[in-house]
Amino acid sequence: YIHIYKLRDNLFGYNSKNINIGNIHLKSLIIILTLLTTSLYSEAKIYFGLDYGKFNEDFSNIAAKSSSESVRLKLGYGIRENYSIEFALEALDNDSKIFSNNDGEKYALNIALVKTFDFDIYVLPFIKLGFGAGYMDVNRELQSKLNFGSFNAEVGTYIPINEYLDFEIAYNYKDLSYEAVDTIAYELKYKSNVDTFYFGFNIRY
Repeated sequence: YIHIYKLRDNLFGYNSKNINIGNIHLKSLIIILTLLTTSLYSEAKIYFGLDYGKFNEDFSNIAAKSSSESVRLKLGYGIRENYSIEFALEALDNDSKIFSNNDGEKYALNIALVKTFDFDIYVLPFIKLGFGAGYMDVNRELQSKLNFGSFNAEVGTYIPINEYLDFEIAYNYKDLSYEAVDTIAYELKYKSNVDTFYFGFNIRY
C-alpha cells in the first residue's frame, strides 16, 4: 500500500542533473504567486483536502502501460469561488516492471494555480494548472531511485455542502518526463501521459 509520508524524507534530496522537469523555473513560480497575490483578498481561506483516484499511464516512446490507484493530500489558500493556490503531496501505487523488475510507488509534490467559475449554480467548475516533481524507487544495478517531473492540467467541479466543506470530482492530466535510465552502454529517457480521475473532499477554515 501507499506510504505517502515517505515523500517527506526523499523528495527534496534528489539530483535533477539529468531530468527535464517540464521547464520548471523560479520565474514560473513567481508569476503564479504574483497572479495569486493580486487576486486574493480578505475572504480567502486555508483549506485541507484528501483525494482518492484511479490512474492510467501510457508511455509515448515505448510500448508500455500502467494503471493503479493514487492518493493526494492537499493544502491550499484562496477563495473557493475565485482563485486559489494549491500544494499537493501525491502517492501513486505502482505494480509495474517497466523500469526494473520491481518498480516502487511514485511520490510527488505538485503546485497548481486554481481558477473557479461561479455561474450561480449548485456546483463550482474549476481548472488547475501547475507543475510537479517526484521520485520512485527502482531495482537496477546502477540506480535505486528514478526522478521525474510533470506539467499538470486538471478540470473538475466542487460540490459545496456548506461554507467549510465541499466534495471534489476531477480529471487530471500529467505530461511526465523521467530521469534518464542508465543501461551502462547508453541512457534511455522515458516520457508518459497520466490520466487520473479523482474524488475527494476539502475542509476550509
